[in-house]
Amino acid sequence: MKICDLHTHSTGSDGSFTPTELVIAAKANGVAALALTDHNTAKGLPEFTAAGKAHGLITVPGCEFTTAWGKTELHVVGLFLPERSWPEVERQMDALRRAKHESNVLLIEKLRQRGCDITYEETAALTDADEFNRAHVARVLQAKGCVHSLDQAFDTLLKEGNGCYFPAKRPDVFERIRFIRSIGGVPVLAHPFLNLDKTGLEEFLPLAKEAGLVAMETHYSLFDAAKTDEAAALAERFGLLPSGGSDFHGAAKPAITLGTGKGDLCVPFGYYEALRDFADNNRPNA
Repeated sequence: MKICDLHTHSTGSDGSFTPTELVIAAKANGVAALALTDHNTAKGLPEFTAAGKAHGLITVPGCEFTTAWGKTELHVVGLFLPERSWPEVERQMDALRRAKHESNVLLIEKLRQRGCDITYEETAALTDADEFNRAHVARVLQAKGCVHSLDQAFDTLLKEGNGCYFPAKRPDVFERIRFIRSIGGVPVLAHPFLNLDKTGLEEFLPLAKEAGLVAMETHYSLFDAAKTDEAAALAERFGLLPSGGSDFHGAAKPAITLGTGKGDLCVPFGYYEALRDFADNNRPNA
């Protein structure tokens, strides 16, 4: 069975594989179509698409946008972003990156006040992205012996509201969905059950659909069979196309493998084809 993986990360954000390494690994793992969806940036897409052509792999240019619905953080993946839109994605992200920089400076300062021997510079050196995120901070904290594991870092020092991490202001989810549609992309709600329960999704999805949401991840590395079925039922109920991906990060999430997640992920190639067809038939001014 042909499979796809429509949610992955590279060194362009918080992954440990370069875009080229991602393509090579995906092909070796039997992935037929691969999306690169780095957090809040399109900077890895030129290398990614070039690598796809060089190695004979179908590539889907994307980006995972951090957004907010009220006080809830939600992630929206934009897939099939046209090449002409990549500079605009970067411009849209400039203000967010400035806010992220201020948040990171404050985080490092707070951690140092807690006795952690950590600097902004050494953390920034772990990524090619313009700004590091908590995954990079967690790696430094573990290496310095401040925590025993990455999970412990997120559960303690890096937990929102714990006194060290103050997130940057996030853009409105509906504005971001409309932006993705305006540039010819396909907006997909990422990992729906990580931040909302079924009741929350039943409230959110009609509003998101009205704003232009096209799809929802029904297949995800952390979903068991029951959650996958529940997500699929919600997607069908609200007229959304199914999507899915591993959320591969490499060393930052070593238990997750490209294409197969924790071993049993299987995103049908038909999901890629349906999303591609939607993108082709709904380009602005098409």
